[in-house]
Amino acid sequence: MLACAALLCARTSFAATPPQPPQSASAAPAQPSFTLDQAIAAAFANDPAWSGAVAVTGSARLDAAISRSTLLPNADSHGQYLFTQPNGLRNQAGQTGNQQAPRFIANNAIREYAAQVLVNETVSFASVADYRRARALAAQSVADLESARRDLVSRVVAAYFGAVSAAEKVEVARRALDESKAFVDLTNKLESGREVAHADVVKADLEYQQRQREFDDATLAQEKARLDLGVLLFPDPRTPYALADQDQPLPPLPDEPAIETAASHDNPDLRSALEALHAARSDVLAARAGYFPTFGFNYTWGIDAPQLAVNGPDRVRNLGYSASASIDLPVWDWFATHDRVRQSELREKAAQATLTTTQRQLIAQLEEYYHEARVASDQVDSLRTSLDTAREGLRLTRLRYSAGEATALEVVDAQSSLALAEAALADGILRSHVARANLQTLTGTL
Repeated sequence: MLACAALLCARTSFAATPPQPPQSASAAPAQPSFTLDQAIAAAFANDPAWSGAVAVTGSARLDAAISRSTLLPNADSHGQYLFTQPNGLRNQAGQTGNQQAPRFIANNAIREYAAQVLVNETVSFASVADYRRARALAAQSVADLESARRDLVSRVVAAYFGAVSAAEKVEVARRALDESKAFVDLTNKLESGREVAHADVVKADLEYQQRQREFDDATLAQEKARLDLGVLLFPDPRTPYALADQDQPLPPLPDEPAIETAASHDNPDLRSALEALHAARSDVLAARAGYFPTFGFNYTWGIDAPQLAVNGPDRVRNLGYSASASIDLPVWDWFATHDRVRQSELREKAAQATLTTTQRQLIAQLEEYYHEARVASDQVDSLRTSLDTAREGLRLTRLRYSAGEATALEVVDAQSSLALAEAALADGILRSHVARANLQTLTGTL
């Protein structure tokens, strides 16, 4: 029932209905109104792709911390009790005192207690290279997160102004419908006075039916646009909402050199490709580390004795330490290390090619977005002039028709020209906003 009610409210807000008398706050709660910045903030709280990118970045940072920990000494606390069946003899294998000997020769006594602290350190070229790779991947994930942020902002901007443009087109269709209805009334009035033929009434009525269908299509398109934006803003996209008025003059575009400087300063896609190359180079070092030795160090302090005590019988000191060092040298692995080096070098070449391609794409996108934003801004002024001309043309044609100097077809053509000019202006404003948003996200200013 709640879902049905929400859907009904949403559809009611989308449809073109005459103004209703105001209701009390308890009967009709106010709809939330969103500016562009508020819509972007709401999208960050609801978009699953952004949440996934944040999780990936956090995981990559933790991977770097984990990889760093492998370069540092680690300490463990070890406790153990061993019981071994006696073999019936005493004082075997150099044991002191009158003690029973264990049946297993690997054990030192029938009862053995261990309480120790072990410090271990392993040093290899591979672990150092793995840490460098993890750091590069963490930096790459940060760059990818910024790319995801800019992508989400671009989608919100396109959906936001798409909804604004769809609402404007509904108003355009409503005005065209009202104008067509007024022309139907005028032709009926003139026909009653025997001033025009019935064919003019038929033509006006056909035009009115076409405008009614266009109004229905515009209303449906508005509903779709609002749902598309609602998917980004709310857990339930059918939630009613309103958009703040965005009919403000656009600021002038900056100079192209300033745009190029801002875009190349800290572009996340370029930085991501660069960090991917660093990670690939670290893979090469890690693969080559298979040719080098690995060093190990161990320090153990504690008790390993037949008694769980600092001192044993006859004042024997149980508490002590031991240390060891090891080195492992690679000898023969059937060229596995050689093959791993070749694999990593191939991946390095692919990463270098990706970086070069990303640089070319950045140059092309910057040129494309800048010129599109400039052309779209210039066309908005031209479209406004065309709209004023179409309005004046319709006014004059209506006057000529009323004076019997124009045909119904001319009036219908003038009405169509006005509707097309208004729709083109709405599309031009949408294009200008989206083009500027693409340029701003590319330079990191939005």
